[in-house]
Amino acid sequence: MSTVLETINGGTSYLEKRGVEDARRNMQMLVAGQLGCTRMDLYLQFDRPLEEAILAPLREALKKRGEGIPLQHLLGAVGFHNREFKTDSRALIPRPETEELAEWILSWELPETQRVLDMGCGSGVLGLTLAADRPTWNVILADVSPDALALTRENAARLEISNAAFVESDLFTALQGSFDGIVANLPYVPESERATMAREVSHDPALALFSGTDGLDLIRRFIPEAFSRLKPGGWLVLEIGHDQASQVAGFLQDHAFTAIEVKTDLSGVARFPFAKRPEKIEDRGL
Repeated sequence: MSTVLETINGGTSYLEKRGVEDARRNMQMLVAGQLGCTRMDLYLQFDRPLEEAILAPLREALKKRGEGIPLQHLLGAVGFHNREFKTDSRALIPRPETEELAEWILSWELPETQRVLDMGCGSGVLGLTLAADRPTWNVILADVSPDALALTRENAARLEISNAAFVESDLFTALQGSFDGIVANLPYVPESERATMAREVSHDPALALFSGTDGLDLIRRFIPEAFSRLKPGGWLVLEIGHDQASQVAGFLQDHAFTAIEVKTDLSGVARFPFAKRPEKIEDRGL
């Protein structure tokens, strides 16, 4: 029987030969997932022998990871703002940048009662995090994909979140009423990048990734509709691509938004445009 350390070493070598980045961490996560422990716990179990009942499914997972199946899909879950969310091929794998966005919003001083929309919710990590951390808010999570919305509902049930509602909608077509705040992580990848994207990304739904030749088709539709659905003084936050900040800020300005700014992520990328609907439309001379 192989020990934990021997298994990690062998699996790391296997993944490195197949071009998997951060191969050792990937292998550690696969072993930890199979053993039901944390990656750090493995350091106390290096000499533990692993039986065939553990090694057999681990080999299968290792093979799939070497073929480019994302680690998160193999583990079935991802950590996001101190919670664990189910993740699979029905929705985009949550990115660290989106966690930064959630933490930024939660740092604001906002009223206890807010009606907030998470547009294009995917697996629900953003909207459900806001709902969980702000239980007096009413959070609506919307997505055009019924599969993604089903995953969101499963995550809400796992986390026992009761202040969230779910709507299948192409942007605002099936949504009612106005909102104090809207957050959206919509598709923003240009179609021209489809052929060059990492093989792991190919396992995300194309519907959640691509949006026209420059990646901004959906955002162009979304911004004027979002303005009309925000209450006076309401706020809007987007997550966008690494080179889209100036264009999106221009769209926001063209459609009467004010207080426009773009926050950078931890890598220094202008990632999160913020804007508000004026308290009075007349403030913009409209």
